Amino acid sequence: MPEAVHTIRIHRPPAAVFAYFADGENDPQWRTGVKEIIRNGPIGPGMTYRQRIAGPGGRAIPSDYKVTAYEPDSHLAFEVTAGPVRPIGDYRFEPVPDGTEVTLKLTADLTGLKKLLMTKPVQHSMDTEVSALDRAKQILEQTTQ
Repeated sequence: MPEAVHTIRIHRPPAAVFAYFADGENDPQWRTGVKEIIRNGPIGPGMTYRQRIAGPGGRAIPSDYKVTAYEPDSHLAFEVTAGPVRPIGDYRFEPVPDGTEVTLKLTADLTGLKKLLMTKPVQHSMDTEVSALDRAKQILEQTTQ
């Protein structure tokens, strides 16, 4: 099962950091593969997003998702509900003396032919996604200057 985890420390308070990640419409700022994302309804538990990400050959593929956990300033989770691969994502936010520690974990349960053919590309994609947290850190820390 492909899995990727990355932790960063952002020099901003937990409320500001959580709010940024909780609004998926911010994702194109730090996730380069997001071609389009639209929130369906207010930010909060159970919200859904219509998302299109860059797929093979640069074509847009569906990757809609639903928020499955929403605990302000501490925990945000989601599950992808459309597309060929449907990973589960889990953000944890921990207050630290100089800001917020953010951990993003992605997992994907591949079976059958998908497991055989897609494990390596999915792992690569998930590694890229979690490492994009570094870009989010830059963006969030620039907004304080």
